[in-house]
Amino acid sequence: MLYGLKIAFRYLTANKTQTGLLIAGVAVGVFVFIFMSALIGGLAVFLVQRTVGDIAHVTIEAPSRDPVSLMPEGVEALVVEQRATNQRQQLRTADAFLPLIDAMPGVAVTSQQIVGNGFLVRGVVTAPVSVTGVETDKVSAIANIEKALKSGSTDLSNSTVILGSKLADDLGVGVGQVVRLQSDQGVERAVVISGIFELGVEALDARSAIVSLATARTLFNLPQGISRVEIKLADLNQAPAMAERIAAETGLKATPWTEGNAQLLDGLRAQASSGNLIKAFALITIIIGVASALLLSTYRRRPEIGIMRAMGASRGFVIFVFVLQGALIGVFGGLIGAGLGYASLLPFPVPELAPPGGLPVDVRQGAYGLAIALTAIGAVLASILPARAAARVDPVSVIGQ
Repeated sequence: MLYGLKIAFRYLTANKTQTGLLIAGVAVGVFVFIFMSALIGGLAVFLVQRTVGDIAHVTIEAPSRDPVSLMPEGVEALVVEQRATNQRQQLRTADAFLPLIDAMPGVAVTSQQIVGNGFLVRGVVTAPVSVTGVETDKVSAIANIEKALKSGSTDLSNSTVILGSKLADDLGVGVGQVVRLQSDQGVERAVVISGIFELGVEALDARSAIVSLATARTLFNLPQGISRVEIKLADLNQAPAMAERIAAETGLKATPWTEGNAQLLDGLRAQASSGNLIKAFALITIIIGVASALLLSTYRRRPEIGIMRAMGASRGFVIFVFVLQGALIGVFGGLIGAGLGYASLLPFPVPELAPPGGLPVDVRQGAYGLAIALTAIGAVLASILPARAAARVDPVSVIGQ
């Protein structure tokens, strides 16, 4: 084996320019593979962060109630009990199941909420709003309101409100001003604007009004219970499995974020498929390049191969020498390409911190080990055909040439 390694090295160093170009070509292919992995992975993180970063990964609500039949079986006419339209679905036993959910592995934070619709009134100007009552210490638990603040603070009391920026602009109000908040239950309260935020989502910035849980109870006549519990997970990809587990253990309706973002997931899958296709072409290019160079080397070294065969070298030994050449080219080229890839990606900020309009390249998703391994395997496979051709050389026919 050591002798075979020595011969393989001698063949590779005999023509340094050709070997250098071959290793450089492999390194470029590996660089493309790594860059595409980082780009596709970073773009996926960027898109998910921008779309899912400010929403709950799992939402828990009271299970929907089916209409109740008021007629015995067999009667053709069907009369159902229609509950009042203003009766809100409530989670009345949140205190019982919240400790169980908080203790589940992977749950980062939970947020109890009361939600409803209403109007914000300032003078003669009225704007429809979506009111969300939250715990005062968890204003930024789901959407990062504190980071998105344009002015004011996220401090909430029973007499303050935080508004979306477009809603505040439409009403012409600012921090410290008093407005009247009226719910769809007809309850009205005067509140002071404590903060104005801008998440960059039109629906939220134009309609959102955040109040304390106590204020929401008063506005919507809910002395007990809550509307829903929103959950953030350490790994948002575990949302479907976590939702199933919560539903099974609590009997409540648990909805993962993936149910409302099917188009986003389809787009990410199509994007990943395109990236894999490009990476596959990079590997094919490497295989073709290595195979071509080694075939040329086999043709040029036919007399040397014939001498080796005449001196007793077996066909297996000849195959080993050429396969070893391919492996060395793949490993060296892979290491150089991976090093260059990492060095070129390192200056880019991670997608979570990328500025608007920046290139969302994620150095953490370069797949460096995979690139080196696949390149080495591809180079070995590419060397099999030249190695078999070298092993078939007839020493009698080539020594005399």
